[in-house]
Amino acid sequence: MASAAKPVNPADLKAIFGLEPKKAMEYLKSKGYAITWNWQEMLDQAHDQAFTVAKAMRLDLLSDIRGALETALQDGQTLKQFIAALQPTLESQGWWGQQVIVDSQGVGELVQLGSPRRLRTIYQTNLQSAYMAGRKADMEETTDTHPYWMYVAILDGKTRPSHRALHGQVFRHDDPIWAAIFPPNGFNCRCRVVALTEAAVKRRGLRIVSSEGRMFTETVETGTDKRTGEIRTAEVTGLRTTDAAGKAVTFRTDPGFNHAPGAGLADMLKRKQTAA
Repeated sequence: MASAAKPVNPADLKAIFGLEPKKAMEYLKSKGYAITWNWQEMLDQAHDQAFTVAKAMRLDLLSDIRGALETALQDGQTLKQFIAALQPTLESQGWWGQQVIVDSQGVGELVQLGSPRRLRTIYQTNLQSAYMAGRKADMEETTDTHPYWMYVAILDGKTRPSHRALHGQVFRHDDPIWAAIFPPNGFNCRCRVVALTEAAVKRRGLRIVSSEGRMFTETVETGTDKRTGEIRTAEVTGLRTTDAAGKAVTFRTDPGFNHAPGAGLADMLKRKQTAA
């Protein structure tokens, strides 16, 4: 994963993962809405149930942002196209630049609302999560023939050492580690997972590993609430592993990314097909 990586647009994701956006779109459309002030108020699996943007305090505003994401996903819009389409809407809604906003408790605070940088984060995080949720749903349907999942990182100078260390590691699809580390594992994470048959594992000389005895969870601080002074925390999952040189490396998910996107999506799609 690279914190300053160039955003990946939907067309690139489709080429990388060999995916149509149908299941990714289902993931986005299946969500409700949640009003949040700070990103720390909604973490991990909660993002599978509700769409939120911190400090977007009206449902019509959230609806406009999600609608723009759905259009970007469907049409394969680049980040530049996404911003060009959405920025005028947000400006007309008054959700742009730095402003003093009063929260639900009547407390005013100078905050950053819409900006190109924020829209980049919204675009990157939501679209990659949607595509990976769709990818996971596809893989869950083929575990009988492809029971092994391999972690794949982008091996360039921007990749985090701990993500690089997981590159090429193969776990069974039902290893508990996948409930936490199925990408994205942080903002701008470019990692992915591929499913393999037993024959492919043997042909490529890969080794099946287990997270047993190497996985742990811990609580980390994510910042201080400026209004209350409360220190916010989040749970993250870690995995003790070694890099290609045999050096001990500890992998940790970023706060807020301690889950596999789209958990239950495959079952939901099956129920919809049965009902149809």
